[in-house]
Amino acid sequence: MKDLAENNLVRFKNISKKKEGIFANFRIKGIRNGTVFSASISVDLDAADVDPSDPLEKIIEECARIGVKEFQRSELQFEGLASL
Repeated sequence: MKDLAENNLVRFKNISKKKEGIFANFRIKGIRNGTVFSASISVDLDAADVDPSDPLEKIIEECARIGVKEFQRSELQFEGLASL
């Protein structure tokens, strides 16, 4: 049950070009430990070591792998609760 892709929905949205670079955008929805969550993830194509001329399937797969891995490792905190 640790594999986010098996238990939750990781959906590719689009590829966007910004002045900082080209990004693959994903939307994640799921349930973990009784908590329902949703998140947006943008992965820089340069960070994924893929070229914009690569097949779209390869770009999506590599960027999704990196995005899910980093999402799992993230430590989140509530805004404003740090001062309590």
